[in-house]
Amino acid sequence: MNSENRELQMARNYALYTRRNIFLTGKAGTGKTTFLRHLRQESRKRMIVVAPTGVAAINAGGVTIHSFFQLAPGLFLPGGKMVAGRDQHSRFTISKQKVNILRSLDLLVIDEISMVRADLLDAIDDVLRRYQKRDQPFGGVQLLLIGDLQQLAPVATDEEWALLRDFYSTPYFFSSTALQQTDFVCIELRTVYRQQDEHFVGLLNAVRTGNVTAETLKVLNSRYRPDFTPPADEDWITLTTHNAQAAQLNTRRLAALSTPPVTFKASVKGDFPELAYPTEAVLTLKVGAQVMFCKNDPSPAKMFFNGRIGRVEKIEENSVTVVCRRSNAAADNTPVYDRIEVKPLEWTNSRYVTDAATGVIHEETIGQFTQIPLRMAWAITIHKSQGLTFDRAVINAGYAFSHGQVYVALSRCRTLEGLILSTPIPPSVITTDPDIVQFNEFARDHEPTLASFIADRRSFIEDILCDIFDFRDISMRLRFFLRLASEYMPYFPAYIRGVQEASTRLDAALTAVGIKFQAQIRKLTPLADSYSANQPLRDRVKAAMTYFCKQTASVLGELMDTELPEVDNARGREQINKEFQLLKTAYEEKMNIFIGCMEEFSLDAYWDAKAKAAMTEDTEPKKKTTASRRKATRTSTAEQPTAKKRRTEKATIDYETIHDQALYRHILAWRKTAAAEKHLPASYVMSIRAVIGITNLRPQTLDELTTIPGIGEKTAQEYGSELLSLVASHHT
Repeated sequence: MNSENRELQMARNYALYTRRNIFLTGKAGTGKTTFLRHLRQESRKRMIVVAPTGVAAINAGGVTIHSFFQLAPGLFLPGGKMVAGRDQHSRFTISKQKVNILRSLDLLVIDEISMVRADLLDAIDDVLRRYQKRDQPFGGVQLLLIGDLQQLAPVATDEEWALLRDFYSTPYFFSSTALQQTDFVCIELRTVYRQQDEHFVGLLNAVRTGNVTAETLKVLNSRYRPDFTPPADEDWITLTTHNAQAAQLNTRRLAALSTPPVTFKASVKGDFPELAYPTEAVLTLKVGAQVMFCKNDPSPAKMFFNGRIGRVEKIEENSVTVVCRRSNAAADNTPVYDRIEVKPLEWTNSRYVTDAATGVIHEETIGQFTQIPLRMAWAITIHKSQGLTFDRAVINAGYAFSHGQVYVALSRCRTLEGLILSTPIPPSVITTDPDIVQFNEFARDHEPTLASFIADRRSFIEDILCDIFDFRDISMRLRFFLRLASEYMPYFPAYIRGVQEASTRLDAALTAVGIKFQAQIRKLTPLADSYSANQPLRDRVKAAMTYFCKQTASVLGELMDTELPEVDNARGREQINKEFQLLKTAYEEKMNIFIGCMEEFSLDAYWDAKAKAAMTEDTEPKKKTTASRRKATRTSTAEQPTAKKRRTEKATIDYETIHDQALYRHILAWRKTAAAEKHLPASYVMSIRAVIGITNLRPQTLDELTTIPGIGEKTAQEYGSELLSLVASHHT
């Protein structure tokens, strides 16, 4: 990421180190896509990327909004009486895996936000509130909204808008009821990397903002050449407003070639929607055809990129050779060409899943599309050209029918000289939306400064620390659980007394103390601009982590480890089980954070602990999945060590039968003693799953011990010798 670009650095800092919602915008070619790619590599937050269309989602490396949030097509009306003619609540059938993601999500990135309608953003808010904080917009999840409102607009038919206008002032995302309840910042990227000619950049900006003068139109229309024929040695692409125009031109030019046609059929596996195909499933090429690459070169050579144009020189059974002219000529001004052999490449359609042990969000491949990464390129639509860059383009935009279409077309070109108009541009097709003009004024008034970032970063840490030591939600949940227990467990008075005692102790030892400590946090936070520089706050937080860890384990640990009594009433049993699981998840989140941050609080430790606690593990061990096809969406920040942990191949354990009951009981007794010494629940020293694994595998060395699921290197180092001695003392 360009360290000299102030706006890019501000966007990075706000995304990484604050919880404020962000609208990131900028002209075409200002680096929005590059920023997102770098953020995904750098952020430790649990994040997912979604986009409004299949093509946009594939390009952004994410999934579509509707598929991830399980939203039915149609309208979302605030107040929730109908969605496409049905009760809105009927559309939510979200898998357990996705629930795990939603419960612990930190950052939601929505790419191409200009195409997202206000009601769709409110539908997202509705889902997130179900699984995180009900009283906060988007459940308290941070939003990063990326896009340019001067480009493609949301679609709302007359019939749809007739219903939506009662709830929204405009169809644009910024009219979302939930978003308006947040104090979001707006960051505009101003450095244009695509065009270097300041005069051309000025012309584009005039079109973008609708401030087109007669002189501006005169300059643009000076590029009108109705009889223009591209030179044979140059690759010109035509941008049209309609699909039929592009298809007709490509078909006519391909048919004019005398070389024989060769057809390549794509391989489509799994779930890959046809609307998201990056090129033709049945691709017909000829030697001499003008083509465009529709994927970046994955090899180290980086010979081609999405949008590079060339000519087919040779076609073989499983490859195509394309000759591309370079943008820069040789020293003597003669053209320079690259000869590229291209073979089929794979695009993937993914869904987000989580690792039940670590809570890390991964992309799991659910479909593949494999094809020669080329498409016919005498012409494409303006819509499909979004995000691409061309050296030479013929633009047919005289009949543009939607807001922003002319700007998208013109801004694809690097230079004014590389632009030809096949139809003149009349003033009528360069339109501005008053709602966008008004919002842009609002955005300029909400741009952050360095001082506001420092304050927001400080507030972010303060809010997280106060959340950590706030037990009011757990107290309220425990009291509700007590009411359920009293109603449905009248024959278990001892259990009810235990819940009552835990509730009383919780309020005295944790809730009340936590409220007082939050006041201390707010008093100490302003002492320094950053947490790392605030030694008094760091010292108090470290001491508090130890105190609250011991008290939480003492007050709630036994209750959480106690098996629920049987409840005959089916409805009551379901409600009690659900509430107990939610209570246990909240308890485990607290304990994971206290243990993970006891030595030193850090955002990474906090996010890891929060994510892990949100995972609802199955009682049965899981079989291996297609983990090799998954890639993590978050990696270490610069503050973390760069060395990767050594991965140990885990052993396959038989969990159905305990092979040595005596050894099993002996390890359980050892676990209880080790936990008591640290004032922790036994499960925090070692899980039952790991105990069974040791019993049945009977490891003889530390290396064998670490192959057992649930035993990491840290556990092996701390307890390995004791466990190996226990195993050795029991002879089979």
